[in-house]
Formats: sequence, structure tokens, C-alpha cells
Amino acid sequence: MSMYRASLLRWPPLVLVIVLAIFSLTACNMINLPRNTNLKAFDPHRAEFTCKYEADANPPITSEAEALFQQGLAATSYDLWPDKRDYVNAAELWKKAADLGHWKAAMNLAGLYEQGLGVPRDTEQAVLIIEGLMKRGVPAAFDKMGTYHQRGIGVKGDTSRAYAFWQLAADMGSAAAQAYLGPKLDAAYDNPSQGFWGNSKVGLKMLECGFAQGNGNAAFELALSLENTDGNTAKEYARALRIYHDGVKFGSKESARNLSVSFDEIEPLTGNTIDTARADRYRELRAALELNPDLRFPNLDKVLPLPPAELPTWDGQRDTLVDAAKGLVIAPKVQPTPGSQRTGRAHFPQGHVLRRPVHPLGAVEVNALVPYSGYWMPRLYAVHRKHEEAWEHAQVPQRYDKGEAFEAMDRSSMGEYAGIAPRTVWHFLGVAVAATVAVHPRVAQGIARMTRAPELLLRCRGGMPCPRTGVWFGQAGKAHPLAALYDRWDRMAYVTKDQSFPMPRDQYIDLDPHDVHWTWLDNANQPRSNGIVDVTLTDLHGEQGKRKA
Repeated sequence: MSMYRASLLRWPPLVLVIVLAIFSLTACNMINLPRNTNLKAFDPHRAEFTCKYEADANPPITSEAEALFQQGLAATSYDLWPDKRDYVNAAELWKKAADLGHWKAAMNLAGLYEQGLGVPRDTEQAVLIIEGLMKRGVPAAFDKMGTYHQRGIGVKGDTSRAYAFWQLAADMGSAAAQAYLGPKLDAAYDNPSQGFWGNSKVGLKMLECGFAQGNGNAAFELALSLENTDGNTAKEYARALRIYHDGVKFGSKESARNLSVSFDEIEPLTGNTIDTARADRYRELRAALELNPDLRFPNLDKVLPLPPAELPTWDGQRDTLVDAAKGLVIAPKVQPTPGSQRTGRAHFPQGHVLRRPVHPLGAVEVNALVPYSGYWMPRLYAVHRKHEEAWEHAQVPQRYDKGEAFEAMDRSSMGEYAGIAPRTVWHFLGVAVAATVAVHPRVAQGIARMTRAPELLLRCRGGMPCPRTGVWFGQAGKAHPLAALYDRWDRMAYVTKDQSFPMPRDQYIDLDPHDVHWTWLDNANQPRSNGIVDVTLTDLHGEQGKRKA
């Protein structure tokens, strides 16, 4: 008999019953935790895989929660120096967003608890957050729980359970799990000790599904597999090349690396032709992704179209390349600011507001000279009657320069009060300064560029030639069954005149191109008089300008 069991026998019967009951309930509760879910064993030789999209399974996100989430991303952007990233603020923002049901914010918050960034390191809290998301059916949470079991984060390390969780996550639609398991199954033979198995049929289906969801890792692994297939033809190499290129758009630095190497050498993938100009541009984009993995390049074809298209002239600056290839955020329509519609002394410059003086002056008599340049408000020395009060409410700030004389104001029509005519004085309100313009969170993260909305509204359906060169924004529309998958903020493409819009089926999305509505966002590169085309950026005023070196 063990010492543990012997010690139990010495306890009073009632106490023993209570202790055993508590132990049983605790054990039962532990078994029922999502981390201890009874899983189907990982089957690397499964016969089939049905592609599902995580966008269809994820809970809806409100605009309020999304705004908080984006602010947290901006506070921790890779574009900031590490010591400038505010993880404490991000944790607070993501906690608020998570409380509003934002599953991505909850995932990021769990990541902070894993690493102890902005919050005390607490792996149990991280696991609890992920378990909460698992209960809501979030595929990415099952993928993360697999990682926790693999690494022993907050749970006992167990590689078998890790693979079982990843398998479940992939079946639920997790693009990350599909991109991870796909290449492990896409082998010619089994080698479990090295972590791969010979089940290319299922492995490729997983990669195609992850690629359809815009996963950069899936794009890279799929292109790599297609490139290395025995007996490839020029057509098949061209297909692999397009997928690598899309991988760069999805933020895959590995895809950018492979293309930079291939264009620098004679390889079938790139038509056995050396093209150092293209190699250099892919190399710059890879370097940018090393610095900021959150970057995406939906408008890559603006600066780096695939051959046989000619490359536009580039000034050699990485920022030009990156900014032109980024997604666009449309600046809100400029609304008149208070006072900008007024004339004369009452006019305020557009986009300016009053900055109050640190030490405001008292009332200044009308017969005195203006002591400070700025805006002044006429007031009555004393208000006794309703029509005097109404006059005061109708006044607006007026601009005077130091040394000027205040304009005289006739108050005789107001009549006298107690034998005294109304008396005017002036109060200094301050100076006009440019208002702080809110930066869109994606722009603050460095992953998007702000642009104006074109004055010309131009829309087209996919599956037809493009009537105008520029960046186009595509959507299937809320009513379409694939809207959750297809309609993303960065679903953009740079298309030249008479060129066809992107075909969804080229990205393994079973969507009729005619169901996609494309909206023109301008931002076309500009040709010179001699026909050479320069990479240009459109600023917020609609003026085209080449980024100078």
C-alpha cells in the first residue's frame, strides 16, 4: 500500500468522503477542459481532405472591436523601434476588444501572456484565453493549442496531441495549420522521425486551401512543390512562378527570396533567362519583410509585374517600392472645419483650430491697440437683457494683428440700460494651429498607404478587360457565399488598360470572376513623353509625383 493511500485511511470517514469528492470533481473538470479534448489521432495517410475556410467559422467582429484591435497593432508595429512599442497599451486595447468578442485580439493577448510583454508572463492565462476561443469554434485557437502541446506552454508537452490538434485545426479551416501540415504530407515516402509522410494528394489539397485563404507560407510551400515536380513543362513552371509571386503579395519573404535567386540565375522557373532588375526588386521586398513581417503587397504588379511585362522605372529607393506595392486606405472626404467658410477677419484656415493662450488676458477695451496677434472675441461688458444675450451668442472669433485697432461697434440700437449704453470689450482666444489629423491604424502600422478617393467613380465586373490602368479594389459582396473569404480590405490588384482582372480560380477560389465587382482607385504609374513609365505615388490631393531618391 502506498504511503498516500495509507494516510487516507487515517482520516475520519466524513472528511475522507469530502476530500475524495473534491478530488473527483477536480479531475473531471480537468478532463473536460478544451486543452484535454479527446482527439482523433493524427492520420498522415488519410485518403481525403475537404477544404474549409476559417473565415466561415470565425465569430463576427464589430467595427468598435476592430478599431481597438487595429490601435493595438499600431502601438506594437514592427515599423517602431523595439523600445518604442507600447505593449502595455496594446494589452489594454486587446483586452477591451476581446471583451467585445474580437477573436484576433484575444489571440494576440494570449501571445502577450506567453511572452510576458505588457503583462506578467502567465502561460496558464494564455491557455485559458485560447480555450475560450476553442469553445467559440475559432480554428486558429485549435492550431495554437497544438503549438502549446508541442512546446509544453501551459500544458504538458505532447507531440502526438500537437499533431492531432493541428489536424483538427486544418479540417476546421485554419490556414496556418494547413500550411504547416501540407508540406509534411507532400513527400514521396514516409519518414516520421524527420516529420514527413508520403501523402501528396492530401498535402497539396491542404496547401491549395491555405493558399486560397491568402496564407504566405502555404503559397511558398505550394509553389516549391510545383516547381520541384518531376517532368515539369514550361506551363507548369509558369504556374509555380505565379504562385511564388502571389506568395510575395501575401507577405512570404521565402517566396521573395526564391524569386530573387531564380531571376539571378538560369533556371527553368524563370524561363532560363537572367533578369537582375527583377531579382533586385524581389531582394528589396524580402529585406522589407524581414523588418516588418506584417507587410503585404497586393499591388505588387505596380512595381514588379511578371514577365513578359516591362518593368516601370524605379528610383532605387526601397520605400518607393514598398509604398507603391502596399494596399491603399482611402482618406475620408475632407469636411469644412469650423470657420473655414467665413470671410474677412472671421475666416479660419481649413483644417485649423484655436490654441488657447497659456496665460489668457482679461478684457481689452475697444479703444486700445491689439496687444497680441490672433483671434479675439467681442463681448458686452455686462449683459442685462435677452437681446443682448442673443447678440453675444451670434459673435464669432475675429483675426487681428498686434498693433491694429479694434473695429468700432455701434450698439445704439440696443438702447440704454439704467441710463448706460452697452459697452464692448475684446477677449483674446488664441491663435489658429493645424488640427491633429488622425492616422489610420493600418497606415500607422506601416502596412498601408493613404490615398484620396478618385473623383471619377469607375466600377467593372471581373472576367472582362480593364478599361483603365491603376489599382482596383475587388469585392464579391455581402450576399455572396464566398464573401467572408474573398472580401478583404487588401483585395486589390494593379491592372493595366485592356488587361484582364485577376481570376479567382488561379488562387484556388471557386468564384466566378463575373461575381467580383472591381472599383478603380487610381494610382496609375505615369508615362513620360518618351514613353518610359515611372513608378509614381498619388498623394492625398490627387497629384502624381515620382518619389525622389
